[in-house]
Amino acid sequence: MYNPHGERLTYHCGQQTFSGYLNVDRAAGSERRPGILVVHEAFGITEQTQRCTDRLAALGYVALAVDMYGNGNIATSVDQAMGWMQPLLDDMPEIVRRFDAAKAQLQAHPKVDPSRIGAIGYCFGGSVVLYMARIGQALGAVVSFHGGLGPSTPPAPVPIEAKVLVCTGEADPFVPRDDLVAFEAALRAAGADFEIASYPGAMHSFTNPEATALGEKYGMPLAYDQAADTDSWQRMQRLFESAFAVA
Repeated sequence: MYNPHGERLTYHCGQQTFSGYLNVDRAAGSERRPGILVVHEAFGITEQTQRCTDRLAALGYVALAVDMYGNGNIATSVDQAMGWMQPLLDDMPEIVRRFDAAKAQLQAHPKVDPSRIGAIGYCFGGSVVLYMARIGQALGAVVSFHGGLGPSTPPAPVPIEAKVLVCTGEADPFVPRDDLVAFEAALRAAGADFEIASYPGAMHSFTNPEATALGEKYGMPLAYDQAADTDSWQRMQRLFESAFAVA
């Protein structure tokens, strides 16, 4: 029987303290399993981020939600979220350092096979995990859910180890069609093993059941799309089963 155990995990990057969210099925056997890093959206490790981490644990992975802001901070307004997120996007080496610190924590977990690590990300986090793939991080697979595909990319293609899945909404104004076309061309140039799932009518944050209400609250083009949410999660599962040779 599935016995989830979600808990906060404190770790450090340089002198700064971070608070991730880890979940693992304690009822599973002693065999080491793949670990999945979950990179949050602009607001931080919200309840939605934790739910996604829990769902990965239910599938048999050890899942760690990465704290990109430090101290587990969660933004309480769009302005605050943008104020935390944009400086990081302007300093990609710092994002890499913070990602690597969380990755090292996950690889050190006694139930994780350190050679089988993947990453998923939502919105801001989707951009982060795609960047990690583009710079040649040793990841088995990465999945971006409605992540930005804009300019935060390396100047030249490098060998991409990870299998890549990009799930995006065709009605998402934060992911223009031109960005998607250019990103696909960059993946092809780098010889990547990739899939792009583009959902007609789906808007930004289509995987978050609270997105429609949040969009109305903040006057933003956000909306939940159950069909796109279900299909993208299923595609993620198939990718991980293939990349990590799990049944």
